[in-house]
Amino acid sequence: DLHGDLHQTRAALVMAGVLSAESDCHVWTGGQTVLVQVGDILDRGEDEIAILSLLSSLNVQAKSQGGAVFQVNGNHETMNVEGDFRWKEEYRVSPNGDWLPLNFVKKNKGFAARASLFKQGGPLACELARHPVVLNVNDWMFCHGGLLPHHVEYGIERINKEVSNWMQCSNEDSDDTNLPFMATRGYDSVVWTRLYSQDSVERTRRSWDLSSIIAEQTLKSVGAKGMVVGHTPQTRGVNCKCDGKVWCIDVGMSYGVLHSRPEVLEIVNDRPRVLKGQRDSYDEMEVLDYL
Repeated sequence: DLHGDLHQTRAALVMAGVLSAESDCHVWTGGQTVLVQVGDILDRGEDEIAILSLLSSLNVQAKSQGGAVFQVNGNHETMNVEGDFRWKEEYRVSPNGDWLPLNFVKKNKGFAARASLFKQGGPLACELARHPVVLNVNDWMFCHGGLLPHHVEYGIERINKEVSNWMQCSNEDSDDTNLPFMATRGYDSVVWTRLYSQDSVERTRRSWDLSSIIAEQTLKSVGAKGMVVGHTPQTRGVNCKCDGKVWCIDVGMSYGVLHSRPEVLEIVNDRPRVLKGQRDSYDEMEVLDYL
């Protein structure tokens, strides 16, 4: 999860070997590499548009070399299209309902501009609509929260299409204005579930075993070798859960979250390997505030 931090995003991409190290140019160096970002580019940081632009530019360059750059929409992308800006720092609201900071005119103008960009059919909503919520690359499943059996039964293509149509729709009389529940609503939706990514110390053995069974069932039903998810910061870094079936790669590296060291999951010939940057700089107590 990048959460508006361009500096950390660049650090991760350079470490992954897909971006030139020079700070004044954005050159794809990954050749035929396929890069997947698993959602939550938006909120908590100031560089959201710059990151979207960077990934778009890298995708064009990657395709010319036989590679690709994919983005998967997360819960913060769907929240912004809903008009829910609670995690955009300057639009956050205090417990008594007051805007912080107390410059209502300035804040209201910023809110209106953001709402116009991200509303259904708006420029950035349509940009997000180009990206799926569930992605299959070489029989590895990528999604923000997690893929569950009832998602597969409902239909992955159907879920992706419903979310895309909902984001693009500007006709209030159309059924496409309805929020796609299966993907974006509830604790067991694609972008919100933490079934696989929750810390093992917070769970019972029975719950842990159940999540492994569900992961195995889900992957078997789609013929996949593994699953990669974000959404929940992993205080011990990128790790695998569910008997090695699910990789959890959100380390909270944005300055708006935990400001931890960048980490990247590299998969070559179906063999995952974790690439790590500099040491962590966050206080683990901050995790409670984030979750």
